[in-house]
Amino acid sequence: MIPFNKPYLTGRETEYIADAVASGKISGNGEYTKKCQSFFENRYGFADTLLTTSCTDALEMAAMLINCKAGDEILVPSYTFVSSALAFVREGAKIVFIDSEKNNPNMDVATIEPLITKKTTAIVVVHYAGVAVDMDAIMALAKAYNLYVIEDAAQAIDATYKGRPLGGIGHLGCFSFHETKNIISGEGGMLVINDKSLAPRSEILWEKGTNRASFFRGEINKYGWVDTGSSFLPSEIVAAFLYAQLENLDKIQNRRKEIWKNYYESLSPLQEKGKVKLPSIPGYASNNAHMFYLVCASIEERSALIKQLKSKDAHAVFHYISLHKSSYYLKNNPLVALPMSDKFTDRLLRLPFFYELSSKDQKLIIDLIIQFYN
Repeated sequence: MIPFNKPYLTGRETEYIADAVASGKISGNGEYTKKCQSFFENRYGFADTLLTTSCTDALEMAAMLINCKAGDEILVPSYTFVSSALAFVREGAKIVFIDSEKNNPNMDVATIEPLITKKTTAIVVVHYAGVAVDMDAIMALAKAYNLYVIEDAAQAIDATYKGRPLGGIGHLGCFSFHETKNIISGEGGMLVINDKSLAPRSEILWEKGTNRASFFRGEINKYGWVDTGSSFLPSEIVAAFLYAQLENLDKIQNRRKEIWKNYYESLSPLQEKGKVKLPSIPGYASNNAHMFYLVCASIEERSALIKQLKSKDAHAVFHYISLHKSSYYLKNNPLVALPMSDKFTDRLLRLPFFYELSSKDQKLIIDLIIQFYN
């Protein structure tokens, strides 16, 4: 079977993990945590970064930092992973879902303004497949209506909007290092704090509501419980694994872009014939080669294509199911019409995509897709 995903190991992960264990400091916020955070701050110019145990944790920290509460309304795309909404639901907020664009799974920015009310406090922007949402338009809305912007950049490492790194434009940015991402640590995530006014409290939430980090830096003579929070920071073992990946970021990205380009060029004739739709990347966005997908004509066609690929041992998968149609959401909310989100729910198909995907296996996948449509 050609798997949908296969985690790539650079070769130094276990070496760094052993080093972290030998140091006697493996509980978190140690040397490798600092190395990882410094990497992002130095490479992308992020003001402040905090490693977390997942992107979900980073989103939950974001919800706490903006003082999300019952009665607040948070704007979230329907076509996304549940964590984009769940982090704010846990604080009691009401989710108002945004439809996707016609030719891109990203949220349709043009539909947002009519949904803003006096109760709206934040926009959660999901950069699907690492392709940027129009952040100038988003930030203009945020300024006009005094809203927070949280970038869910789970899939967007090393991606940009008009040359600016994603995750570094909104007030807060959230990244994932899950094993399906470009850069991995098994589980793992990161919160980027771009709004300086939120930085001091973010570290307290990160450290279980205590000012322990300030204590260890010698800034105070004792620490205590000063705020809400949780155990958001990962162990040094996770950070050590991640650092080995970050050292190879350019190598990994270059290979993934080669795979993405080969898919696109090989399948473009099908798009030209109107058989499928391939990823659409706006001029203001870069391509970080997080995934490759195609959009079929119908759910039936997609199911048949998945079956065809599986028959030859190639594992392709569909992706998100519109959150506005989830059983949990519909318990307390009416059904709304978001046709573009539903289109991608029914018709988007993700192809096998990972660093070690061989040219031979990729050719097999491409040939099977072409044969299916011919």
